[in-house]
Amino acid sequence: GRERHSAFSPLVCGMSGFKKVEYGQWIGNVNVDSKDAARIEVENPTDHSILGTVPAGCAADADAALKLAKEAQQQWAKKPAVQRAAVLKQMATIIRANRLELIDTLAREQAKILPLATVEIDVTADYYDYYAGLARSYEGEILQSDNPGEHIYVHRAPIGVSVGICPWNFPFFVMARKIAPALLAGCTVVLKSSELTPLTAFRFAALMTEAIKAGDLALDPGVVAVLTGRGATLGEALCVSKVPGIISMTGSVATGQAIMRNAAANMTKVSLELGGKAPAIVMADCDIDKAVDAIVASRVIFSGQVCNCVERCYVQAPIFDEFAAKLTDKIKASVVGTPFDTPAPAFCGLVSKEQLDKVSGMVDRAKAEGAKVLCGGHAVEGPGYKYAPTVLTGAKQDSEVVQKEVFGPVLPVLPFDTFDEALTLANDCEYGLASSLFTNDYRLIERARTELLFGETYINRFHFEAIQGFHAGWRKSGVGGADGKHGLMEYLSTKVVYVQQ
Repeated sequence: GRERHSAFSPLVCGMSGFKKVEYGQWIGNVNVDSKDAARIEVENPTDHSILGTVPAGCAADADAALKLAKEAQQQWAKKPAVQRAAVLKQMATIIRANRLELIDTLAREQAKILPLATVEIDVTADYYDYYAGLARSYEGEILQSDNPGEHIYVHRAPIGVSVGICPWNFPFFVMARKIAPALLAGCTVVLKSSELTPLTAFRFAALMTEAIKAGDLALDPGVVAVLTGRGATLGEALCVSKVPGIISMTGSVATGQAIMRNAAANMTKVSLELGGKAPAIVMADCDIDKAVDAIVASRVIFSGQVCNCVERCYVQAPIFDEFAAKLTDKIKASVVGTPFDTPAPAFCGLVSKEQLDKVSGMVDRAKAEGAKVLCGGHAVEGPGYKYAPTVLTGAKQDSEVVQKEVFGPVLPVLPFDTFDEALTLANDCEYGLASSLFTNDYRLIERARTELLFGETYINRFHFEAIQGFHAGWRKSGVGGADGKHGLMEYLSTKVVYVQQ
């Protein structure tokens, strides 16, 4: 039978011992039935078993959560920032105390290797602690007035209720991205987890309920809600509402555009982290082996389903053949397995059949257009949605596989002659999230800093951001951003007060 909340085996049980779970929506610090009886089955992408069911969601669920969030927001904002920060520290403590079952759940619902699931859970706890540490550091200003006896104060005020919409690829970490800065700023949060990967978020919500009852979490009802459901129903209801002061979403360009359209009627602020097509530029003077290691790690991580990791590689002509050979050997050596394999594989399968079909279709069309497959280029037989790690050469700059996000373990490699040419090729894209350069020439590094038109640029290193940085895309990769002190500012409005004595 199905159990609510706590039906999770210890991590050591591996693929066995997991009991099916059933969740409602988490509103008012408790699990409640959705207003719509329809349910969504959550699949284990590794073996196609059903891990549990969650609500399909509806507008009434959105309205209930938003109403309570609006009612709770002013009292939450009146608390000193250090008291709000104390709640974030308590959330970090809950995560660390239950990390093994959270890791286990995350690995199962995503087909994510245990080392990466472990990193996601542990960094998420650190993320809550990081934002708690900013409680005393964000400031206002006092400006000089042109009028005698007048003072001008610039305040940072919470923007109100925040709607956070999470993706399926890093659901637990991005949940913290939506919650931690918003709560510290004095906002309340209604969070929508992806219906593909909602179980870790709901398990954390259940753990918060237990901590509240035990007196270990001082979270007032309405300050956080955790919902799930389909974007066309629940998601749209959250975005067309007049209640939110901000809608923060991580996901696809198409979804971001739909959110902007829905938010426009109420002029609701949006913060959108969307797709990417990150270029890596490899110069002839670089350390080739280190560049290969970094680029492979940045391509196969979570089966290539990471928005800021390398999606296309430009290699200077004198080293193209050597680099392509070493890259292919390294990629071919990347083992595809299951989350609980020992030793851990490089990556597992894709999250869904839809994702597998998308990746397969893009590679097939690239081959039909003349691209050469150096390795991979096909799905892997057996259970799960596995696709063999793939290196392509001969693809054209204007081809789909070079211009559009694959979101799978596929890497097209193209040659160039000069650094100016490489910059032109790298910037020739509708996305602008991340980029990288491998070189020992400091002059080129300085040029890349200003001439690569992306929100993030990595020099001689693996593509992955720091929590104290600012994760933000340009062009169709989004507006606004997350992380660090700049991420906190997304949830604060500026208010100016003129005081005449």
